Amino acid sequence: MALTARDVMKRYATPAGPVDALAGVSIDVNEGECVALVGESGSGKTTLLRCFNRLVEPDSGVISVNDADVRRANEVELRRRIGYVMQEGGLMPHWTVQRNVELVPWLIGLPNADALVAEAMGLVGFADNSFSRRYPRQLSGGQRQRVAMARALAARPTVLLLDEPFGALDAITRADLQEMFMAVRKQRPITCVLVTHDLFEAQRLADRIAVMRAGAVEQIGDSRDVIGSPATTYVARLVAKAGLHGLDRHA
Repeated sequence: MALTARDVMKRYATPAGPVDALAGVSIDVNEGECVALVGESGSGKTTLLRCFNRLVEPDSGVISVNDADVRRANEVELRRRIGYVMQEGGLMPHWTVQRNVELVPWLIGLPNADALVAEAMGLVGFADNSFSRRYPRQLSGGQRQRVAMARALAARPTVLLLDEPFGALDAITRADLQEMFMAVRKQRPITCVLVTHDLFEAQRLADRIAVMRAGAVEQIGDSRDVIGSPATTYVARLVAKAGLHGLDRHA
């Protein structure tokens, strides 16, 4: 397994009392697989995602990346080896596109950073290099997310974490970036965890879906199984709300 979570617990203190963001979650992600974490706000999906690159430290349980316990890794070095795309992109506003994308290769000290940047830009549809000298403020929302994806891919990571990367975009742009993501996976097999509240997006982009609720996994499986045979009332309600009965995963 490329990614593993075993009995992971995470509790936060709130004014109303302690809240279990993760309540004993266990999940495996195979090498080259994309698993979507789906659920409503507060279900624990982003907390679980961030445990894999130690942006969140669980209270108990074990998180492994490529069979190595992340607690034994330096968190900075770990994050440089894992691609990470957040909802708003997180680009450095005062840096050009070129400098944003070359950030991780430069930090790691890779000698072929320019070639890696060009390759990553090509993967996201910017092969003509016309965007390299622009700044994030000069780009549309969709273009910024393409740059964020390129930055995450530039150092050729084996793992990519995506936290609702297309959630803030309009429907047309979102569909375009979903197509881009599928094309990237065809060209470069990579292990992915995708957080989304959109079950349609999950069934389109992921190999398996893990439905989360109140810090626990309600159901995990192939999208056809999750959509066609919901294991709980909650999953059935999500499927019904999304109107996905009978749809093919890559339709």
